[in-house]
Amino acid sequence: MKAELRSTTTPVPLPNPNLFDTPQSSLSGALIGCLGTLDGACIEKLLLHCASALENNDVTFAQQVMWVLNNVASSMGDPNQRLTSWFLRALISRASRVCANTAMNFHGTTSTTLQRSRTRQMSVTELAGYVDIIPWHRFGFCASNSSILKAIQGHHKVHILDFSITHCMQWPTLIDALSKRPEGPPLLRLTVPSCRPPVPPFLNVSIEEVGLRLANFAKSRDVPFEFKVINGSSSKSSHVSFNFELLLSQLNPSLLDLRDDEALVINCQNWLRYLPDALEGRTQDPSFRDGFLEIIRGLNPHIVVVVDEDSDLDIPSLKSRITACFNYLWIPFDALETFLPKDSCQRSEYEADIGHKIENMIGFEGLQRMERLESGPRLVQRMKNANFTSVPFCEETVREVKFLLDEHASGWGMKKEDEMLVLTWKGHSSVFATTWVPFGCEDYIKRVYVD
Repeated sequence: MKAELRSTTTPVPLPNPNLFDTPQSSLSGALIGCLGTLDGACIEKLLLHCASALENNDVTFAQQVMWVLNNVASSMGDPNQRLTSWFLRALISRASRVCANTAMNFHGTTSTTLQRSRTRQMSVTELAGYVDIIPWHRFGFCASNSSILKAIQGHHKVHILDFSITHCMQWPTLIDALSKRPEGPPLLRLTVPSCRPPVPPFLNVSIEEVGLRLANFAKSRDVPFEFKVINGSSSKSSHVSFNFELLLSQLNPSLLDLRDDEALVINCQNWLRYLPDALEGRTQDPSFRDGFLEIIRGLNPHIVVVVDEDSDLDIPSLKSRITACFNYLWIPFDALETFLPKDSCQRSEYEADIGHKIENMIGFEGLQRMERLESGPRLVQRMKNANFTSVPFCEETVREVKFLLDEHASGWGMKKEDEMLVLTWKGHSSVFATTWVPFGCEDYIKRVYVD
């Protein structure tokens, strides 16, 4: 995050611009020097000043900092400016609630672009293009599918429990690969939950329609295929509440229709972060995240795949969360800069989905804050505490991931780190992939994962 910002930028358009009619003479001395060229470090300091002011209910100083941020942020600028515009909107959203009874009245300040992000529903074709923009999702798909193919060698029946936010976009590639197995494709069953976290990307068809399309694709590849939604309730994915307790209650062998002659695969893609450790006011209750892992371990899976973004963002302190978030989410903004023009609609929409994440992490607390991301190393320790054993990635998987990254900008790379395979951008960790088996299956690991 070394790129300098231009001293003359286009301000972020806000529905209530009078909020920022702050005369320079009233600014504190610490902020007057920030009106020139700003780099990422200076912007980060301004964001932290604003967070401190809001936490201390210092409305005047918060307004001054926002005035400065508004004059350097730009939704059409460079990556730092574009990222800053979303942080500014998130802080305004927070201020509209915590300062509702003060002189700072922030009603109606959420941007039109962010509102579109909350309601924009893609077609299946648009979603396929969305996950192909940068390897943020495809990295996990590739590493997971390669590991799954390795783990189910010799099995004629496979059952995948899919917990993900990308509407089964991972599976056409796996189905195609299964159709080419020398011993012939297995019977593939795919089971998905009836609800998902209400986060982008959203799809304009139900999960049942997705299942029908997957079934047609599998038929065209001569792969026997079954699709089931847990609890079987019809749903448009963008309108479903994410009920943690209901989800856990559905994860039992009877409802899942588990069968002894199947290899059970559990796939978690960007999923665990939406399971809180405890409900607000019920801190003595077991962690929903740990409870989920305990339940799926009890299902005796053949292999468990966990993929997520590699950053610690589940932090109680607002200031610490802003620091971690700002220094992590510059990655996709910087990556998009390398190949999409500043006025690209596709780029703006992708960034708006990241803005949705930023507003949730910065603007909300309690259960309203759904984004509770933990880093790869923390997840690794959590899995070990839940009595899972790590499965190493074989060299074939590493080669496939490298081949995938060759299709994207040169800044993307990969590294093997302890139990993880990590996607990097200019050397910075962005997404991790891990594979696991229940503790006690070490003999299986030695037998299957020998190159």
